[in-house]
Amino acid sequence: MIAVAGGKGGCGKTTTTACLARALADAGSDPVVVDADVGMPDLHVVAGARLDAGLATLASGAPVSKAVQSTLELPGVRLVANGPEQSDDLATALDRLQTLADPVLVDTAAGASPAVATPLRAADATIVVSTPTPQSLEDAAKTAAMARALDAPVVGSVVTRSDGSVDPGRLLDCPTLGHVPSVPDPLADDRVRAAYADVCESLPKRNI
Repeated sequence: MIAVAGGKGGCGKTTTTACLARALADAGSDPVVVDADVGMPDLHVVAGARLDAGLATLASGAPVSKAVQSTLELPGVRLVANGPEQSDDLATALDRLQTLADPVLVDTAAGASPAVATPLRAADATIVVSTPTPQSLEDAAKTAAMARALDAPVVGSVVTRSDGSVDPGRLLDCPTLGHVPSVPDPLADDRVRAAYADVCESLPKRNI
């Protein structure tokens, strides 16, 4: 299970979750994406799916098959949505997904708040997402430190809206998995798709 975390809202965390899952599906995996952003659950919008109570269904003890749905925008990717009635037992819901053999990507809340701690505790690894601005990178460094403290090692970063001129590797103390260009419609752009395919290739195989 990989947590996709970012230090600042709007850094591209949710889009990264979706695009990386699509890249994994393109490579032959059967990934699951989970919306664990309790403050702004909008992964279903990016994925082209309905807002159902997937996490609450999992937390109730129902089979995983009852909690996932297919996605219009991400063929081959299954979604666990977070609403309209959000689960008050996120830890249990995420624990239920640990038994899956397929890759699981968890879209966390932004920052280093208590809302981020639960998915980080559940994750085996973390990808940190940031734009190249100094403030976004500083916030991402705090999130990375929190992930390490919660035993969810940071396997790398993704820099969004980036021309590749800023390398955050030293600040974030992890490999830079990829730079994603700024485009109006990321899911429809071939350059973005290629960038996330490269990110997928750069991930340690033990994490996917």
